[in-house]
Amino acid sequence: MANENENVNADYYAPIEFVANASDEGRKLREVLRKRIGISRRLMVRLKTSEEGLSVNGLKVWPNHIVSEGDIISLRMETEVSETILPQPMELDIVFEDDHLLVLNKPAGVIVHPTTGHYLNTLANGVMHYWQERGERIRFRPVHRLDEHTSGLVVIAKHPLAQQQLSAQMMEGTVTKQYRTFVYGRPPEREGEINAPIGRQTEDPHRRVVREDGAPSLTFYKVTDTYHDQASAIDIRLGTGRTHQIRVHMTSVGCPIIGDGYYTDEKWTSSEWAANLSEVIARQALHAALLIFKHPVTGEEMRLEAALPEDMKRLEQELSKLSHTE
Repeated sequence: MANENENVNADYYAPIEFVANASDEGRKLREVLRKRIGISRRLMVRLKTSEEGLSVNGLKVWPNHIVSEGDIISLRMETEVSETILPQPMELDIVFEDDHLLVLNKPAGVIVHPTTGHYLNTLANGVMHYWQERGERIRFRPVHRLDEHTSGLVVIAKHPLAQQQLSAQMMEGTVTKQYRTFVYGRPPEREGEINAPIGRQTEDPHRRVVREDGAPSLTFYKVTDTYHDQASAIDIRLGTGRTHQIRVHMTSVGCPIIGDGYYTDEKWTSSEWAANLSEVIARQALHAALLIFKHPVTGEEMRLEAALPEDMKRLEQELSKLSHTE
């Protein structure tokens, strides 16, 4: 597949094109699109009813068109905008961008998408302003989200096909999402997994806890450094993507994340180390550092990384300093 063409019509995204191969010969276009790119029925209907949605060798066609080897198949989707999101100037740390994706390194303290009573100062506001300044009509489509006080990589799809493809990868568990965190204590093993169901706490529906009737939840961890028995640096990979999963799972094994004021453990919050670290970081020390996935259009493996933010670097230095003074 290829998609480097100039978008000459502002009402449509740049075309997505690929060349039919021998296995496509004699098949209906809808079958080829489902086989080659897993296109959904809903998106197929949108393309079918769009003036420039489906074409073969430059001519408009219908989904039942019979494909021949060597045909140039082109998809064009009509542009959309998120009319309810107010554009707002914001400094964005762009890790990767092309016609299909925008990947940002989100700072801590920023919500990804507007919520009730919180319509400004979100990542979505900043992205809409960025696109508006460039004269682009694009709807804000985050493929996944991070907690307000978690920093790191966020993927935003620029059109419905990219969103569909990336969401499917997320559902299939083929996306690698790796985080770096600093926790109190030391996990039971140097490397292992936490396989414990997570559900809402009865008394506080916003809080998640490990409970037998919760949703299956799997977290893989690897300790990369220890600071006596008081703290650990850990790389975490998600097997599932439950709300607050890492924070809940680490607390469940007696290793709450440093700086987390919501999921805590009295043993550590009243400790001398907690007192020393309280001024170093003002949020949970959790950073989405690495994403590996297949590009939704080209199929190329994407490996994107975001370095530790300054507050977590300071925390790492302070932990090292404390461990050498014990």
